[in-house]
Amino acid sequence: MNLKKPYLVAEISANHSGSFQKAKKLIMCAKKNGADAVKLQTYTPDTMTLKSSKKYFKIKSGIWRGYNLWDLYKKAQTPLHWHGKLFNYAKKIGITIFSTPFDESAVDFLEKLKCPFYKISSFEMTDLTLIKKIAKTKKIMIISTGMANLHEIAMTVKCAKKNGAKKIILLYCVSNYPSKNSDFNINNINILRKKFNCEVGLSDHSKDNLIASLAISQGVKIIEKHIALENQNE
Repeated sequence: MNLKKPYLVAEISANHSGSFQKAKKLIMCAKKNGADAVKLQTYTPDTMTLKSSKKYFKIKSGIWRGYNLWDLYKKAQTPLHWHGKLFNYAKKIGITIFSTPFDESAVDFLEKLKCPFYKISSFEMTDLTLIKKIAKTKKIMIISTGMANLHEIAMTVKCAKKNGAKKIILLYCVSNYPSKNSDFNINNINILRKKFNCEVGLSDHSKDNLIASLAISQGVKIIEKHIALENQNE
């Protein structure tokens, strides 16, 4: 990972909509539009939640209202059997590919694919078992901080360093989708940099490029942005 200039990560997430061909198109789209890397998410519905119809596992509001959690994760997952093919495709067209593992078994799986570095999502950053597992690979750890306070970030960074992490990059993040520009406080980038003495980037859920541009003006060297195909509505 060359951070001499801003490093752009194109997050595919669930925007393949369950189509392997669409996943490949997203990777090519990222390559053609100048992204340095594409990122997947590695999980199965069974590693995320229980297959239960009880009310505690039903989403009560928002665009996924009424969904059962297991069914939602099944719909959104990037199937494990796609990963090897997508890694090979990215290598073939000359773009870096890596992933966010959501549990320890996902790390083992990605290690077999020679995943070059790892991203920890905001929702998992206080899962110290997962942090330890990834730190022991001694690969770069990119940690999103959208759901955490400074104490929790400090706990995670300490755990990662103690267990062998050689390089940690924190991402300032506002964890709503989409984020309004008014939701951001760019000064938080400098607070994170000063507090933890490490590289700080931006996980940007806003709809335009203003926040990313402001972050770069503050010295940010890595930007993560979700991507979709043109006119994609699902």
